[in-house]
Amino acid sequence: MNNCRKSLFGIAAGALLASVSLGANAGIVRVSVGDFVAGSGLITFSEKALGTVNPTYNPADYGGGAGSPVVTFEGWFTGHSLSGTPAIDCPGAAATACVIGSPTGPLSLDAAAPDTRIVNDGAAPNSPVLSGSPTFNGPIAVLFDIDLAGVGFDAGFFNAAGSTGITAFARDGTLLGTVSNTGLGIEFLGLVTDDGSAQIAGVFLDLVGAEPAGFDIDSLRFGRAGQVVLPGVPEPASLALL
Repeated sequence: MNNCRKSLFGIAAGALLASVSLGANAGIVRVSVGDFVAGSGLITFSEKALGTVNPTYNPADYGGGAGSPVVTFEGWFTGHSLSGTPAIDCPGAAATACVIGSPTGPLSLDAAAPDTRIVNDGAAPNSPVLSGSPTFNGPIAVLFDIDLAGVGFDAGFFNAAGSTGITAFARDGTLLGTVSNTGLGIEFLGLVTDDGSAQIAGVFLDLVGAEPAGFDIDSLRFGRAGQVVLPGVPEPASLALL
């Protein structure tokens, strides 16, 4: 396995609360890949050619139905920047993936940010993947043109627990919450609003600590209420049985 290559993956079911509610915004709950059910979106990055820079996915590109989002990518959101003091802001992390600042509203991708790109990854079971710049050591921002209830993706190959975080933002740039990897190897990083409301306009992946081998993302999943299940809340079919 090539330890220089990573692919971010979902998080264990029924895991922890991550972050707090801010004003009228929902909080964030960690979810597993199995909590994304029929009707949710899936982008595997095999839909477009290797080397595609900052890909744009219309619903037709990934088989999305009516009302599905357009999904775009870039290195970070407007309002973000690289840290000038990574040893302080992200101790042990690669300077190229230590990002500071807060997004400005309405949430938008910064065209001046480092590019994202579809690449192969020998450590990812379902390569190709999406990497930031430089390859496997750059941040990745994902923007949706409609608000969603939940987002998650495969990630790894992690060599340090708690090294990498997925952060959700509302349309006005407000922070909704962050979850980070809890273990090593391939892990699913997924989150949903704690009340199931559609408030997630975009998510951002960067280093929050030391990660020796880098990172990228794969199998991006997303959905609205009914397409993502809140942990501990029965699906409609289960409620009917009760």
